[in-house]
Amino acid sequence: QRILLIFEVLLDFFFTFLPLLSHSLIKQIFIKKPGNAIVTATMSIDNEKYLADVHVRAGEYSSDTIFDYWHGYVATRVFSRNACFILKIEKDSIPELREIGRLAFEKQTLKKIYSPNNLWVQYDTGKSVFANVKEWLLYGKAIENLCRGLPIYKLVKTEGKEQEQNVNLPLQAASEHFSILPT
Repeated sequence: QRILLIFEVLLDFFFTFLPLLSHSLIKQIFIKKPGNAIVTATMSIDNEKYLADVHVRAGEYSSDTIFDYWHGYVATRVFSRNACFILKIEKDSIPELREIGRLAFEKQTLKKIYSPNNLWVQYDTGKSVFANVKEWLLYGKAIENLCRGLPIYKLVKTEGKEQEQNVNLPLQAASEHFSILPT
């Protein structure tokens, strides 16, 4: 079964609205994507708790994502899969929250929409887990609230498109977009 998870709009919010932030922000936008599909997305950023909460409504590909910089994880709940995908934040892959303002200015100045840079991640479809107390302490309360009771797949960064299997997903570098697409 092919997996299609689309989150192209997640960091569009960062690039558009982060320079306007002081402590928190809630914003909703409508984005028209290729093929006349309309995506509704809402994002809130809490600078005091050092996290961003993104809600994307795109039919079958609707999702909620938490960027928890305090605990160092990104978690995405994909509603059509009834599962959560968790990735450890690495500085070379996903910029820190305070760096995104600078990247937003660069993006607006250069008028770039998509990045050719991809971060490849992999997960084993047969190895989902239900988190225990120890893991929830590691991931933090925001991710626990998002993923509690759902199977969790831990994403692992890979070097590239080594295998043509459904378990390899390109994750576009978060300096432009955070998206998971099929191979």
